[in-house]
Formats: sequence, C-alpha cells, structure tokens
Amino acid sequence: MITVTEEAAKQIKLSARQGKSEGMPLRIAASKNDDNSIHYGMGFDDSKEDDISITSEDVEIVVSPVSAELLNNTVLDFVELEPGKHQFIFMNPNDPGYTPPQED
Repeated sequence: MITVTEEAAKQIKLSARQGKSEGMPLRIAASKNDDNSIHYGMGFDDSKEDDISITSEDVEIVVSPVSAELLNNTVLDFVELEPGKHQFIFMNPNDPGYTPPQED
C-alpha cells in the first residue's frame, strides 16, 4: 500500500514529538485534481471507523478507503530538493505526472 522511507520516518517522528502528537497515527489523504493529477495532504489524526491502517518504518499510517485507491504502491520520502531545503515527496505510480527516479 504505502511505504515510508527511513528518512521520512525520522522526520515524521520528529514532527510528532515537536507537535506533541506522539502516539497519533499519520493520516495521508489523496484526491484527484481537475487535471487528474493527485493532491496530497498529511497530518496527525485519530483513526476513523472505516480507515485502513498500516505500519511502515514503525510509523502508523491511516488512510480513507478512497485515498487508499489513489495511494496504492506509493512511497513517501523526505529529500533535499535544493541545498538546505528538505521536503516530503510522494512517489506515486498512480499519479499521471509521476516519473520514476532514474538510476545513476
């Protein structure tokens, strides 16, 4: 379903500590934009009755059934895109704009 990289897990755990959200699952949401690209959101939230729950790199993740379809086989990473600028990225083969990373 969703895989969290080691770097992303470190940042998620740090964010949970800083935001006093330790013990809460990370909710990842996805929805389609008008151009069929996918919009992502995430934050710490309690799980709901129909949520799907998974654990990756010791991070509990919850997603709605609708988001789960859009997030199937997605990898969440935390990378440095520019010097000193880190951010989460979603590598999602279900997103029409996604290009897999090229091996060097």
